Amino acid sequence: MLAEMAQGFAAMGADSRLQVLRVLVRAGGAGLTVGDIQDRTGIAPSTLAHHLKVLAAGGVVEQEKQGRQVINRAHYERLRELADFILSECCADLEDGGKTDG
Repeated sequence: MLAEMAQGFAAMGADSRLQVLRVLVRAGGAGLTVGDIQDRTGIAPSTLAHHLKVLAAGGVVEQEKQGRQVINRAHYERLRELADFILSECCADLEDGGKTDG
């Protein structure tokens, strides 16, 4: 499970990929075509295709072919899993009676 979570976080580990993901999150469930994403980000088509491939491999973007176009959507369930995973450790060290090192 740790490797799976790391893959999801790694997919978002570049400024451009994070920008693309944020654009898709803002677009909601309808998603966007590659052209729409390119218009909103200014990322060159070949570079954008690479970033979308990495995001999809990391499970944070879903792609659906509709005719000649590919609709890209943020994978909200996966994003929630990643957020829950990292936040599950929140304040765990404070549960020992409030003791801290310092």
